[in-house]
Amino acid sequence: MGALKLILTIILVIAELFLIAVVLLQPGKSAGLSGSIAGGAETFFGKHKAKSFEGKLELLTKISAAAFIIIAVILSIVS
Repeated sequence: MGALKLILTIILVIAELFLIAVVLLQPGKSAGLSGSIAGGAETFFGKHKAKSFEGKLELLTKISAAAFIIIAVILSIVS
């Protein structure tokens, strides 16, 4: 049981560091009111958003956040 908790803790730390890095790599959305309206419409209605760098970072954020939550719940159940 002790080895399982150690492995899960190490995986949790790696997941949280990856999540922090992915969130920090994302571009800021605070370009003012006009920039947010134009930029938001462009990214919302853009056809190639999933293929862009921002789209990939968004997908990685969702995956790493879900992994972090799942591992944290498993670790709390094991403990």
